[in-house]
Amino acid sequence: MDHIDKDGFRANVGIIISNDAGQLLLGGRAGNSGWQFPQGGILVDESPEEALYRELQEEVGLLQDHVEVLGVTESWVKYRLPSKFVRRDSKPLCIGQKQRWFVLRLLATEDKLRFDATNEPEFDRWRWVEYWRPVKEVVYFKRRVYVHALRELGPLVFPDGVPPQPRWWPRDWIADPDT
Repeated sequence: MDHIDKDGFRANVGIIISNDAGQLLLGGRAGNSGWQFPQGGILVDESPEEALYRELQEEVGLLQDHVEVLGVTESWVKYRLPSKFVRRDSKPLCIGQKQRWFVLRLLATEDKLRFDATNEPEFDRWRWVEYWRPVKEVVYFKRRVYVHALRELGPLVFPDGVPPQPRWWPRDWIADPDT
């Protein structure tokens, strides 16, 4: 059972997987055209680290020894679901997610990536993308969370400096995407 706090936020882990070239793994949502990072709920009595490894195996078939954890966000990063996505008849009511984001380096070969670890796979394809590309690919209401996680964790992937934002970057995010 997922953990939903008293404010209606579902506890969740977000997983950013990088390769040696500094590219990030995006998963294509099964049955539709959407792309996103692996992520998933934290079960009651499960730590974020335990959820990380469970979700990593369920969503992309990777085991703990296939990756190196480079870091995790200092605190929870929250987003609210748009009203049309809130399931008002669910108890407890979930209005959004609070996430701890982990950044990992892939140590294994790409042939270890697989989507058949569960009966209902989250993804049916994957690709490597440039560092900021996931912000443009993810569903609109998760974009600011992606920006927050990538800004905070970027120096762990790029110790000599995170790549600059691309030309398509929204002007109002240059100063602070969280406002």
